[in-house]
Amino acid sequence: MTISRRQWLKNASITSGFAMLAGVGGISGLSAAEKNKFNPRPFDGQIRLGSNENPYGPSQKVRLAMEAAFDLGCRYPWSYNGELQEMIAKKEGVPADHIVLVAGSTEGLKIAGITFAGPGDEILSGLPTFLSMMTYAEIWGADINWVPLDREMNYDLNEIEKRVSAKTKLVFLCNPNNPTGKLLPAKQVLDFCDSVSQKAIVFSDEAYCDYIEEPNYPSMVQLVKQGKNVIVSKTLSKVYGLAGIRLGYLVAKPELAAKLSERVVANTNIMAIEAGKAALKDVEFYNFSLQKNKEARNLITNTLDQLKLEHLPSQANFVFFHANRDVKILANQMLEKNIIIGRPFPPFQDWCRVSTGTIEEVQFFNKALLEIMG
Repeated sequence: MTISRRQWLKNASITSGFAMLAGVGGISGLSAAEKNKFNPRPFDGQIRLGSNENPYGPSQKVRLAMEAAFDLGCRYPWSYNGELQEMIAKKEGVPADHIVLVAGSTEGLKIAGITFAGPGDEILSGLPTFLSMMTYAEIWGADINWVPLDREMNYDLNEIEKRVSAKTKLVFLCNPNNPTGKLLPAKQVLDFCDSVSQKAIVFSDEAYCDYIEEPNYPSMVQLVKQGKNVIVSKTLSKVYGLAGIRLGYLVAKPELAAKLSERVVANTNIMAIEAGKAALKDVEFYNFSLQKNKEARNLITNTLDQLKLEHLPSQANFVFFHANRDVKILANQMLEKNIIIGRPFPPFQDWCRVSTGTIEEVQFFNKALLEIMG
């Protein structure tokens, strides 16, 4: 087998980088006890900091639960998801008929878009944000009314509410927002969702809610409990580390939940159901993941401060920073060092979203960024 000079240099760079990291905690970045308990992913040739994944999952307890469920792999899942649905309902403080299980919250976003916004109808949202609902609904004929973020890179809630019309069927919020990581003021977002839900359905994407550090920050589930036209999506892809297992859920009043259930396409599977049940019980891994995310995020922001690069306060598992260059150029420079970072988020073409990987992955990213920007 032959190898090009460029590939040799890439491999040499990544190898030397990890040799450097061995002196600050080893390849895993964990203690021996943590290694045995949390099974960090082995390095596979690239550092993935572009998809907001939790690299420490699935936890050991989740793996054992999935292994124990292998014999049920021949069975259809709908006879087995009741217990998980009840667990989630208890967690959210609602009856089980308020919960719709989906194959990752992205499926929930997509089916909501096509359930409530047909051809000629309108979905209102800020930009940039997580696009899955809008891009999918647009394929099926819905119109999208984009409202630019305000000067502080927050959703412009006042402008969004002004634009609500008889044509508007859905208003989409992602809070904390992806890609900015910013969190809307609690009272402001509550008042907005309460008011707008009287004119259209409000969809609150709360994929990153577990990372919120503001005490007593409300989920819009509390408006669902009041019978409002609000749908909340949550996922086990982030802090629970199940992005590849595909499990999420929607919370809505029964009339809306029933309509959404009719549109579910993929359904959950036996392994996802057992993984979800085990993950929701694994408080130790949950807290561990939050702590490691906070450590990794601080490492990133410290390096950005060292480089005097502006960054937004993040309440998620990523950081959005001003790269002062086209992010496509930076992405290619990072890829040369075997690091994957976030895609462009127009209109902020010179801003970069970087996810929090393991501690050693983030240290390697910081080293590469210092080399590129220095």
